[in-house]
Amino acid sequence: MTKIQTEALAGLTLGQSTTYIDQYCPTLLQGVPRSLGRQAIGLTADLPFTGQDIWHGYELSWLNPKGKPMVALATFVVPFDTPNLIESKSFKLYLNSLNQSKFADISQLYRTLRDDLSRCAGGSVQVTLHNVNELSAFQPTWLPGRCIDELDIEVDEYDYNPALLQLQPNATLVEEKLHSHLLKSNCLITSQPDWASLYIHYKGQALEHASLLKYLISFRGHNEFHEQCVERIFSDLWQLAAPEFLTVYARYTRRGGLDINPFRSSGQADVPQFRLTRQ
Repeated sequence: MTKIQTEALAGLTLGQSTTYIDQYCPTLLQGVPRSLGRQAIGLTADLPFTGQDIWHGYELSWLNPKGKPMVALATFVVPFDTPNLIESKSFKLYLNSLNQSKFADISQLYRTLRDDLSRCAGGSVQVTLHNVNELSAFQPTWLPGRCIDELDIEVDEYDYNPALLQLQPNATLVEEKLHSHLLKSNCLITSQPDWASLYIHYKGQALEHASLLKYLISFRGHNEFHEQCVERIFSDLWQLAAPEFLTVYARYTRRGGLDINPFRSSGQADVPQFRLTRQ
C-alpha cells in the first residue's frame, strides 16, 4: 500500500480486534474512498466502465415487535460511481447489530438498510429482501462460455504481473465468453484469502487463453479489495486489447455471511444471472 492508502485506511476496524454489538448501530458502517484504489490502478475520473457491486447477505436477522426473531436473505446493489465502497467487515458488524433490534415490520427494516447503506456509500444503494425459501435468486447455475482452467500450463508467478497478458499472434476480431474458477486474491489489510470465479465477455482482438490464465493466477499473492481487483483486471484487458466491448464479473465466495460480486462493463450490459455452488 502507498502511504496515502495506509493513512486513509488506518481508522477502519478491518484487521483489529472487535467487540460484537447486537443492538442497531449504523455508525459501524465504514466507507472506503474508491479513488484510493483507482489512483493505484491509474484510473481517472473518466472511467472506461460502468457497473455495480452486488452483495448477498445470508445471515440477516432481527426481532419483530413481540421480540420474535425473524430471518431473511438480502441482495444489496452498490453503483460503481458512489464515492465510497462499503468495507466488508464493517458491513458484517452492522448486520450483526440488527440481531437483537426490534423493527415494526419488514418495511421499516428495508428502509433502514437502504438509508444506512446509501449514506455510507454516498449514493443510492438498492436493497432486496428475500424469503429464506426463495430459490430463484440463489439457484446455482453454470458460468457461460469456455472454462480456461482446463489448459495445461506451467505456472511460476504468483505476484500480480500484467505483462503476462498477451493477444493471440496475428489476433483476429472475435467475440468470446470465458471464465475461470482460479482467481484468488487477498484482503488488503489482513491478507486473508478471497476466492472467486471470474467471467469475461469481450468483443475485440483475440486474447491468448494460456496467458490470460497465468495472469489471473498471478493475483494469488496480490492484496487488494474485491472491487479494486476487478477494476484492475478490466483496466489491464482494456489497455491491452482496446476491445469494442468488455465485461468483467467476479463471483467471490462468502465470508461472514456476505459475498461480494463486482461487475464492470464498457457498455450498458445486463448483469448475467448466475450463481455457483461454492457461493
